[in-house]
Amino acid sequence: MSTPTRPKVNPLSRRPRQQRLVMAVRGGAGAGKSHFIRSMAEAGIGRLCIFDIERKARLLKGVGKDFDALEIEHADELPEFIDWALSGDGREQNYDCFALDSWAGYFSAKHSEMVAAVRERTGDSLAQPSAEELAADQMILQGVLRRLCMESGKSVVIVDQIPAKGKEAKEDNEIGRVLPMTASGLEYFVDVMVEVSMQERDGEVTRVFQVVKSNSPAFEVGFEMTGNVTFKDFLDHMKREHGTDLPMEAPRPLTVPEVLEEKPQPISIAPTTMTVQELIAKAEKLGFKQADIVTGAKVYHSQPNIYRLTPEQIADLDRRITARVEKMNTAKVESNEPLKKEAAAGESGTKTQATRNLRRA
Repeated sequence: MSTPTRPKVNPLSRRPRQQRLVMAVRGGAGAGKSHFIRSMAEAGIGRLCIFDIERKARLLKGVGKDFDALEIEHADELPEFIDWALSGDGREQNYDCFALDSWAGYFSAKHSEMVAAVRERTGDSLAQPSAEELAADQMILQGVLRRLCMESGKSVVIVDQIPAKGKEAKEDNEIGRVLPMTASGLEYFVDVMVEVSMQERDGEVTRVFQVVKSNSPAFEVGFEMTGNVTFKDFLDHMKREHGTDLPMEAPRPLTVPEVLEEKPQPISIAPTTMTVQELIAKAEKLGFKQADIVTGAKVYHSQPNIYRLTPEQIADLDRRITARVEKMNTAKVESNEPLKKEAAAGESGTKTQATRNLRRA
């Protein structure tokens, strides 16, 4: 059974048609990260879906009404839930933005499974994964980030938990650590990484959002927003500072076909190949013998058995025979030319003598 060919994507259909913002919001417990992702539901960019690993979204106002929160009971469920929302039946819910709360919760759960497997394999209750194992582990787990942040094509906020101050830097400097446990390469998948904390400013405790890593010219490292900051505040700042010709609310209509139309390929007729038997018959008809073919096969192709000649070798011998015949015919014609000229001259002389005799008479 033939396999159906996959339609070719039209590259011009992949030009950006909508502006979006992909953020990572990191902070300690109680800093207001969950309330920040809830503000996405009021940013005017469509319906929000939260993948709730910490199972705290039930405490947010408007859950199940203004936005959806899907509780992840086991870490292994997260990739399945994301596939459901992006390419499965969940597309009927028309989600326009996503949030993951939290990346540290998912990464830590999966990483602990890896550590347990290493200790079971080695029999050492204190064994730690090697740097190579950590790198491989991160590459696999980052598939979740790649799916959400890149393949979804939507605005996304990834919440990440920060442990006690100083602990993260210590982990990053330990031998065998390739990335901080909580970051785990998160910065490579987002436009902006923000740390949120409660700080004293002008005698009052306020919430501070500070940009610590950025791939966007609208957000410089060190840029801060304070107070009751929402996702819409970041969108508005991006519009003011960077400007954009792309709409935020909905993508522009597609003006080119999404797939390339397959043009019918011209039907090519494979040339017929000559067999050894046909070559022998043709050679004999032209006055050659089978022994001549055997000799040609030995001389030109080092093959004493003419029945093992390849189609290309048979075609070559056929061309040589045809060329030999044409050469012989040409030589025969040229050798007959002097005789024709002599005969023509003799006939001309006879006619001249006859004319003279008639005149004398």
